[in-house]
Amino acid sequence: MAGRQEFYWRRLHSLLGVIPVGLFLMQHLVVNHFATGGEESFNSAAHFMEQLPFRYFLEIFIIFLPLLFHAIYGLYIAFTAKNNIGQYGYFRNWMFMLQRVSGVITLIFVAWHVWETRIAAAFGADVNFQMMETILSTPFMLWFYLIGVISTTFHFANGLWSFFVSWGITVTPRSQVISTYITIGVFIALSIVGVRAILAFV
Repeated sequence: MAGRQEFYWRRLHSLLGVIPVGLFLMQHLVVNHFATGGEESFNSAAHFMEQLPFRYFLEIFIIFLPLLFHAIYGLYIAFTAKNNIGQYGYFRNWMFMLQRVSGVITLIFVAWHVWETRIAAAFGADVNFQMMETILSTPFMLWFYLIGVISTTFHFANGLWSFFVSWGITVTPRSQVISTYITIGVFIALSIVGVRAILAFV
């Protein structure tokens, strides 16, 4: 019975990592990428997102609560997983371990980013180009954000591969190889978008 419950919890964890958390990640990266067009371009995109109807409902029930469950259960998976790269060293075993490591890094990064932006906004700060420019003004924070974004995009892309497997979308070895290349492409594309956005604030 416990094994069956864990199976369903893991399926839910995987699903929420893609829908809605993964979709929000892609949307967030696209909005941030408007920074490459300059301060006015980014501020306009950020202002548009702030004016969405039912914004707080969407943030709480479509973003923060699913993200919270995914993070908490993800920590449980990370610290109970049995990594065996030393014994086997296969590509997927490495991806298994890196998924757990990137998950912890991503959680730290997202928590800090939310504190610096959404929590600050709740106390009256403006989430705009100047805010991000100030946050990224030191070498430490610049590297922290670069590592955080790349870790986040890897965690999503590699988790997407696991999602395809656990939900029966890729069941054959060939389909899993194809999805490996697809998810690597997703990782590279999203990383480029994220890194370009960060550097635009510097």
